[in-house]
Amino acid sequence: MKVRPGVEVAGLTDIGCQRENNEDHYAYWESEDDAVFSRLGRLAIVADGMGGAEGGQHASRIAVDTVRELYSSPGEEAPEQRLIAAFREANTRIQQEARENPALRGMGTTLTACAMVGQQLCYAHIGDSRLFLIRAGKAQQLSQDHSLVARLIAAGSLRPEDAESHPQRNVLTAAIGVMDEVQPDCPAEPVSLQSGDALVLCTDGLWGQVSAAEMAEVLGKQSVEAGARALVTLAKQRGGPDNITLQVLRIS
Repeated sequence: MKVRPGVEVAGLTDIGCQRENNEDHYAYWESEDDAVFSRLGRLAIVADGMGGAEGGQHASRIAVDTVRELYSSPGEEAPEQRLIAAFREANTRIQQEARENPALRGMGTTLTACAMVGQQLCYAHIGDSRLFLIRAGKAQQLSQDHSLVARLIAAGSLRPEDAESHPQRNVLTAAIGVMDEVQPDCPAEPVSLQSGDALVLCTDGLWGQVSAAEMAEVLGKQSVEAGARALVTLAKQRGGPDNITLQVLRIS
C-alpha cells in the first residue's frame, strides 16, 4: 500500500480469541493521480459483518469494496456526496446478493468510512463500528452508535456505565443490507484537522475491550503500526470475544 507523505497509516484485522471466522473487512485508498488526490484525498473504511459466518464475511466485503469502488470512480462529486452514494449502493448490492443466494439472506454489516482531504475530514457511518479523533492525548468519538443501548442512553432510560453489561448491547438499530433505504450519519460540516491528530476507525471487537482513553494513551507512545498491534494484543488479552479490526491515520 503506497501512502503519500504527511500521514502515517496502519491497518490490522485479527480473528480474536473466540470466533472461527473473521467477518470484518477494511480498506485504505488514495489516488496515484495528483489532481484526483487533491480532490478526494485519503479514504479509510471498516465494516463488521453479521448474518452467520458466510453471510457476515460476504456482506462486509461487498460493503468495503463498493465504497472503495464508487468513491474512487471518475466524476466531479464532492467527497461527502460520494460516501453517501456509495453507502446506498452497498446496501442495494448486499440485498441483491441475498435475494440471489438464499444462504445469505439476512446478512448485513456495519460500515464506517472517512475521507481526509487536506486538513478536512468528512465521514459516513451506519452501525456500531466507531470513528475516533485523538487530539493532544484525548480521544473523542465522532460517530454515534446505531444500537439499542445507544438509543436507551439517549432517552435517559439507561446509564452509560451500564451499557457494557446490558443483555442487548449488541442489538443494532441500523445496518447496511437489512433496510430498504439507508441514510448514513454525516457531519453537517467537515471536521478541521490539525498536525498530530490521529483517526481511529474500529469495529466493536476493539472498542468493546479497549477504552477510547486507552487508545489515545497507546497511540501517543509509539508509531501507528506498533500502536495498532499493541491495541489488538490488549483486546485479545481481555478475552478477544469478537473479531478485531482497526485503521489508524495520524497526521505527521
